[in-house]
Amino acid sequence: MDAFEQQLIRLAPRLRRHARGLTGDGALADDLVQDTLERALRFRWRFHLRPGTWWGDGADGLFPWLLTIMHRLRLNTLRRKDLVAYTDTPPEVAAPETEPGLRLDLEQALAQLPEAQRAVLLMVSLEQLSYAETARVLGIPPGTVMSRLSRARERMRALLGTAPGTGAASDTSLQRVK
Repeated sequence: MDAFEQQLIRLAPRLRRHARGLTGDGALADDLVQDTLERALRFRWRFHLRPGTWWGDGADGLFPWLLTIMHRLRLNTLRRKDLVAYTDTPPEVAAPETEPGLRLDLEQALAQLPEAQRAVLLMVSLEQLSYAETARVLGIPPGTVMSRLSRARERMRALLGTAPGTGAASDTSLQRVK
């Protein structure tokens, strides 16, 4: 086993976590990770041809490359099956029928986001990629990343029943400093 394969094994749990967030299903996530790793092994020469670029040379650079592969595979699957349109238009979702005090589960809320918004939210929030890195992985402009992230956060707040400036982290004694 060479160093490249060892790095793939080391990054597999992070890939599975990300895939689980994208798909909301363990079996689909496992399939997506397997397809991603298979594609990375088959096209490993493409990664090695990119020294000095934003991909980097080590495991830190390998992970964004793997995320790019994963997202392209996911989009191809969605297009092939016509499951959802890859747009920024949120689907019409009825307000959840819950008793006062009950909230949607985080995973259920993520599943209700449009695919494009969910991908950006997971990369920035879960994987801690910068806006620029997220833009490169998804092949979109950084401004689009910011707008999709904003819409995703707004939608998540609505689905989870929270509003900006509310909750335990809110403190009315804090003052704005210019």
